[in-house]
Amino acid sequence: MRNITLAVLLVLNSMMSSAQVQHHVIPVSDERSRDFDALHYKVVLSLDPQKKILAGSNTITLRPLRSDLTEVILDAESLIVSEVLSGRESVPFNQSDSTITITLDRTYTHQDTMTFTVYYNLSEPVDGLRFIDALGDRPLQVSSNCFPNNARQWIPCFDYPNDKVSQEMIITTDSKYKVLSNGKLVGKDSTSNGTITWHWKQEKPHATYLINLSIADYFVVNDSFGDLPVNYWVYKSMAGDVERVFGKTPYMIDFFSRIFNYTYPWDKYDQVISGYMGGGAEATSATLLGEGIVTDEHAEQDYPREYVIAHEIAHHWWGDLITSRSWEHTWLNESFGTYSEHLYTLHDKGVEEGAYDLLSKKRAYLDEAHNRFMRPIVNMGYEQAGDNFNRHTYEKGACVIHLLRYILGDDTFFRTISTFLHRHEFQPVTTYDFMKCVKDVSGKNMDWFFEQYFFRPGHPVFNVSKSWDESEKKLKIVIIQEQEKWEGVPIYMIPVRIGIHTSTGKAVKEFWLKEKNEEISLELNSKPLMVRFDEGNYILKELTYEKSLDELLYQVNHDDLTGRLWAVEELAAFSDDVRTIECWRETAIGDDFWAVRAAAIERISKFQGAKNISLLKKSTGDKSSRVRTAAVKALGSLQDPSLKKFYKKIFRNDNSYAVKSETLLALGKCGNKTDISFIRQAGMQESYGDVVKKAAQKALALISSNQTNE
Repeated sequence: MRNITLAVLLVLNSMMSSAQVQHHVIPVSDERSRDFDALHYKVVLSLDPQKKILAGSNTITLRPLRSDLTEVILDAESLIVSEVLSGRESVPFNQSDSTITITLDRTYTHQDTMTFTVYYNLSEPVDGLRFIDALGDRPLQVSSNCFPNNARQWIPCFDYPNDKVSQEMIITTDSKYKVLSNGKLVGKDSTSNGTITWHWKQEKPHATYLINLSIADYFVVNDSFGDLPVNYWVYKSMAGDVERVFGKTPYMIDFFSRIFNYTYPWDKYDQVISGYMGGGAEATSATLLGEGIVTDEHAEQDYPREYVIAHEIAHHWWGDLITSRSWEHTWLNESFGTYSEHLYTLHDKGVEEGAYDLLSKKRAYLDEAHNRFMRPIVNMGYEQAGDNFNRHTYEKGACVIHLLRYILGDDTFFRTISTFLHRHEFQPVTTYDFMKCVKDVSGKNMDWFFEQYFFRPGHPVFNVSKSWDESEKKLKIVIIQEQEKWEGVPIYMIPVRIGIHTSTGKAVKEFWLKEKNEEISLELNSKPLMVRFDEGNYILKELTYEKSLDELLYQVNHDDLTGRLWAVEELAAFSDDVRTIECWRETAIGDDFWAVRAAAIERISKFQGAKNISLLKKSTGDKSSRVRTAAVKALGSLQDPSLKKFYKKIFRNDNSYAVKSETLLALGKCGNKTDISFIRQAGMQESYGDVVKKAAQKALALISSNQTNE
């Protein structure tokens, strides 16, 4: 029903009663219609992983949503239906490439409940249920991939997230395999012919894209969170890494249960390795994770994957408990899942890691906005469900949730999301459901906020300037919004915090921006040492804000993480001043946070790397592998052959794969044929994702190119 529209009246909250009321026409939904409510699927399958075939049935219990139902249409692709039975009676059906139409024996009404069984088989490869060959340490396996609408490829069903069902999965396969699905393990029965039947039951309703079936000769490690079973299904070769990789899982479940004020809602939590996955995919009471989630003891410092585990656990509230009714509202799944990464990082790793995590999300979104596309978070202009899964839905949405949290305040924000989860548990939901919950809990009409940030594309682009009048002791700040260069991007009404540092201390004042051009005038006792725009970094934005050298030097030493990092980069405007270089040098060694030290090293490298070799060499001993990597990269850019022995020493002694890789690239930039043997031998070292091998190959190519050009 794409053409239905709704005029949404945007009434500003009481704080902004003087602002003009706006009207915008917004599509209601692209939600799929249905004639019935599916209640329960009982799937009985016999699978042969080696032959890559299955045969079985789905017994479907449903209730009509109309009073004249004479046929039921189910989604079904690739699988071949052989018979449909109602009780013992055969029921007529017709199968097309994408559906099964079942003709009922009479007219059914909304007061009826009916059950019938569809028998079928599958003998061709499909995306929805992958038969994966053994390879190296990877065992032969079967792994479901139901997102977004692939369940229909191996289960005849209504395959859309606005319908939730309970489910049974009764799977018979060779006894050498272990079988995992959703919910509780009801039973496990062996037979005399070498097979075993696993019976899993998911009693609480969920969407079909969250169905899981995983089969392999897994190594299963049992854990728990109180009475909740928590299990890790891995390859046998991964057994020694389980505790390090998955050991925080109960701790994460506890954290999210408390911060959402909603106890983990499912019967168990499993994490299972899948040979086709790149990252992670939620399934109710389980998560499918790619093989790359299992790192060795050295890799996590360079390629942290803990955030993936946190993200997928959070989905058991945001996506599984409540589920986007249709795909344009998928931010309710993914933005909250991504913001949960930030909540966990802040809780587990501290304020600065939490702030850097959020900054990284902002940068990821801005990269997509400038280099790919700019669209609303609630996006109606999609052809496939997967079109809505991008950095707008993940990272931008997370940043917007953070701003909403600031505007509402922590107490109201967390009460709102807890109320939303309790109110809509086990239901499909829309953005409008969440908007109403915000109103009900906070008492504030925040439609203006959602209209700006969820139904419009883009973000604020601020040009900020300031001046000081010594005679009147007045600070004037001019704020211009410049985002009108993009079609459809609004002039934002938004609160901004101004942080003012003086010799007597720091003060923070909040102002509401409403117009393209705003001017703020403040009376102060003395000229400020620093004026911070968006104190706390709450706004997803681009910012042009010219400052003096003195203020930037002060900011590097006195601001929070995001302010220090910004100031280090802005000092490039004064790169020919000795004070700038000295500031970068001191920051590269002395700042408390690794990202600021790394940024200072990058600036030194760009402007005065050759004059600071001693400092860069010292930074290769930093406690953070990411700073060490930046230092080696900076040295490598000098293409100095005298450093070759130094690089080889680092390669031998450093335990970071990223550092090792960067040393090989540095060698490639300055080396010659005498270094080929070392690089080849180095490239044989095993590493996470083969990053060292790949770096060695690039290094050899660089040497070859250098020799050709000589």
